[in-house]
Amino acid sequence: MPRLSDSMEEGTILKWLRSDGDEIQRGDPLAEIETDKATLTYEADATGVLTIVAAAGETHPIGTVIARLDGAGNGAGPAAAAQAEAPPAQADPVAEPAPAQAQAATAQAATAQPAPAVPAAPASPTGRVKASPLARRIARERGIDLHQLAGSGPGGRIVRGDVEIATGDGPATGAPVADTPPAPAAEPEVPAAPPPAAAADASQPGSVKGELTLEQLTRTQQLIARRMAESRATIPDFTLRSEIDMQACVELRSELKALGGEVPSYNDMVVKACALALREFPRANGSYRDERFELHGRVNVGVAVATPGALVVPTVFDADRKSLREIAQETRALAERVRAGSVTPPELAGGTFTVSNLGMYGVSDFTAVINPPQAAILAVGQLAERAVARDGALTARHTMAVTLSCDHRILYGADAAQFLARVRALLEQPLALMF
Repeated sequence: MPRLSDSMEEGTILKWLRSDGDEIQRGDPLAEIETDKATLTYEADATGVLTIVAAAGETHPIGTVIARLDGAGNGAGPAAAAQAEAPPAQADPVAEPAPAQAQAATAQAATAQPAPAVPAAPASPTGRVKASPLARRIARERGIDLHQLAGSGPGGRIVRGDVEIATGDGPATGAPVADTPPAPAAEPEVPAAPPPAAAADASQPGSVKGELTLEQLTRTQQLIARRMAESRATIPDFTLRSEIDMQACVELRSELKALGGEVPSYNDMVVKACALALREFPRANGSYRDERFELHGRVNVGVAVATPGALVVPTVFDADRKSLREIAQETRALAERVRAGSVTPPELAGGTFTVSNLGMYGVSDFTAVINPPQAAILAVGQLAERAVARDGALTARHTMAVTLSCDHRILYGADAAQFLARVRALLEQPLALMF
């Protein structure tokens, strides 16, 4: 499974574009693969004879073998794939099971796999069951014996669906009946009196909370769930909060609006201020990986865009080198493509820092979750007119709260405070954003 984007962790094979045994040239389209961001066509990076290992519809993590390109005349094909996966045959000194044991094992296998027309996978002491890596992992987690399952994939290969069927319809463990001693005779079971109607209703799934509706996550939602859980589990984060006087930005925007043309939003001003500050504080623009700091040469600011049921973060590349108007034009175009579903994987990759703004929803301040492997994320609250003390008197000023979440492994407290102070200074004197 190739890595088709920097955030991709697994991919789903939607369709094979070539067949087993086809002669493949470098650059030929092989398969359509769905990633967390888009559906892309994977092209061959070598020449050879195609042997398909993973079936269409299967999902596999990065690096899993999904096909092989063997040299012509090497016996490539489904049989070769089966030989490559199975260990060398050895003499098996164990005698064949007795007829009664074989019948018991067959009955148990029929219980675990409800499709009797398909034979169960071989359970030789030295043989290896043909199964996809995902099927093996699910079977291991749920206590399913792959030897008792029948595969529906190519050449009898066990795929995820086979394990899930066994989990739902078969026993929790796939141990043969012959290995389990017969249970002692049980006393006749006396039927219990039916519970009252109210108690019966309360015991039904979803009856107390209403009708239960299960909603399957999209691939984007699955990615968000994994990455946010990864962030909380692996990043020792801390937060800094600051109140920014945005009065000068309000006045600057009014002047730009009077001049006509593309009018930057306050969020565009925040993006530009962050970009300039990131150039001055390289670690805020870096990443922590494998006990080392990665300091990125480009300042690429991600801008969180809300869509129905998901959150997508397109990237403004080289934001420190672009004018405020250029940033305004680019962020609007990116947001439109995100909502139209036409944004491309390259436009969602390469971010070194993220700005997330919920101020338009009336949120005064909040704490955002760091998007790994970035060092920090800035959460922007509502810009509103508030009473503030100036020269010993109360006055009305436009202010905005921001919260910086930081990875403490690369960005320490004093460094983060200086970075945030620089962002605040740029927004309170916004003429510097125009250059």
